[in-house]
Amino acid sequence: MTTTRDSRPPRILILAGRDRHEDPWHDHAATSHRLALVLAGLDLAAGAPDVVVRSTFPDSLDDLDDVDLLVVNAGTPWPGLREAGIGPDDAAWAPFHARLDVWARAGGRILAVHQAANAFGDHPEWEEVLGGRWVPGESMHPPLGPTTVPLAVGAHPITEGLGAVDVVDERYCHLRVAPSSQVLGWVSDDDGERHPAVWVADAHGGRTVYSGLGHDVRAYDSPSHAELLRRAATWLLEG
Repeated sequence: MTTTRDSRPPRILILAGRDRHEDPWHDHAATSHRLALVLAGLDLAAGAPDVVVRSTFPDSLDDLDDVDLLVVNAGTPWPGLREAGIGPDDAAWAPFHARLDVWARAGGRILAVHQAANAFGDHPEWEEVLGGRWVPGESMHPPLGPTTVPLAVGAHPITEGLGAVDVVDERYCHLRVAPSSQVLGWVSDDDGERHPAVWVADAHGGRTVYSGLGHDVRAYDSPSHAELLRRAATWLLEG
């Protein structure tokens, strides 16, 4: 499922938050476009990848078995949207979550960014696939601004030799991270306390890399952030 077949280029599907997986504070369309530009330049053994951006709708994953890498750039809905019954209901979304869960646990490769930590609140199993979760009432972020994200040294090919990411972004703090997740990067809150921000999760049977970075397009102006994403995608596809 997750390896290149018939010598074709790898297929990357970027899910951009829409409908119940969007909100007024995140331009998922713009950041997904920037993600696509970063990933389209991957130097892979099988050639440049075929990258597609698709909005999150109940049928968005109908062809998931043809995907080599799924990128999740989606979040939680505007408060009241789901309760007001706007858009497809939970039953209509259930097949979407079932397909994602089965695919991920059967060896699927996922790169999840920023708001993916609070996405798919109607599917609790997503936390295990992601390797962590935003916890309402506990998780938070200081105001957006310049920050440095130190990365693990000697721990993983994704971060080896990169050192740190310098970026204009939000710092997601107090996320709930599974003990089985391998943390590769951290942010610090305004009191200097360090919080996991980049990790690898594989306890569910597949491989997921999560990065808490990517609030808006300014995050993708960072060369070190783009390099982190390229390394993560390359490792997921070829590692």
